Amino acid sequence: MQVQLLTLSFALRNLSIANTVQELVVGHVLGLHYAFLSCWRTIWEAPRGTAFCFRDRPNIWDVVDRYGTDIFASDPHRVGDFAHRPHSKKVPAERGLVVEDPSSGFVGAVIRVEKSGGVHLVELEDRRGNRRSYPLGGGFWVDGRPVELTVPVRKRSTEPKFTASGSRAVKLDRARVAQPSRIFVEGSHDAELVEKVWGDDLRVEGVVVEYLEGVDHLADVLEVFGPTPERRVGVLVDHLVPCSKESRIADEVMSRWPESVLVVGHPFVDIWQGVKPARVGLKAWPDIPRGTDIKVGTLRALGLPHETREDIGLGWKAILARVRTYRDLEPALLGRVEELIDFVTVGGSDR
Repeated sequence: MQVQLLTLSFALRNLSIANTVQELVVGHVLGLHYAFLSCWRTIWEAPRGTAFCFRDRPNIWDVVDRYGTDIFASDPHRVGDFAHRPHSKKVPAERGLVVEDPSSGFVGAVIRVEKSGGVHLVELEDRRGNRRSYPLGGGFWVDGRPVELTVPVRKRSTEPKFTASGSRAVKLDRARVAQPSRIFVEGSHDAELVEKVWGDDLRVEGVVVEYLEGVDHLADVLEVFGPTPERRVGVLVDHLVPCSKESRIADEVMSRWPESVLVVGHPFVDIWQGVKPARVGLKAWPDIPRGTDIKVGTLRALGLPHETREDIGLGWKAILARVRTYRDLEPALLGRVEELIDFVTVGGSDR
């Protein structure tokens, strides 16, 4: 009886080995067949005239070998889609992230991360409003995967906090309708300098800057504009010094519209000199002889082209490019522009 059982056991073992060998051979043959079909399909679908070299052909054994050549390269229990003990992934504890504590089964959204006693704590709130705090680190789950919660990195704002004039920057959601009050300047260079330093402030207030192309016809411009206490006008004039033509014009228009027009000026012959000379590499602006155009003489002293109007425009662009903030302007100019802005924006929120 024992002999028969041993014989039957050997027979079953041999049959099992044979079946295993048969499965391996069939699988090997089918794998080779699939590999050869893949090679032939690659060659068949290639454009006519394509030249193949040995390294261009697909590796047959790469197709057959399902597990790779190094079984120790990675741990399938920790890495891959079917890992049952996967590695923890570092995830910032951003506000609103749904996290599970598997040890207690508590599931909640991140409310905040704070530091207490030298340890970072993450506070979670579940759908019923219950809150719990845990030490930040590993041992959490997100979407069924283990994670290690880390301190979220605060994003720094790229928007400037202050304007070029030194005021606190205000973000406008939409363009503001222009206010009825205006600021007039003598020329385009004056307008460009005011825009570069005070442009952000003026857009918030809704104040438009216009240039006069000279102060000689200021009274005519104001006559057309029609200043009123609710429709004010501020005027910035070059070289406003006592007993000058500019001062006589200023006194005339302010006496005619005493509560609606304010004319102020700086002592410089031209707005160019309102820029600190150090910004263009000078210790002081050059003294230009009487009878010589101030712009031409300045560009000649700087060694820049000055023959044509285009040269003068390019020279001013070079000077204006050196202006970054209000710190690059002379105080005698800064105070006058700020005074005009205050004058035309009084009661601006009520209008």
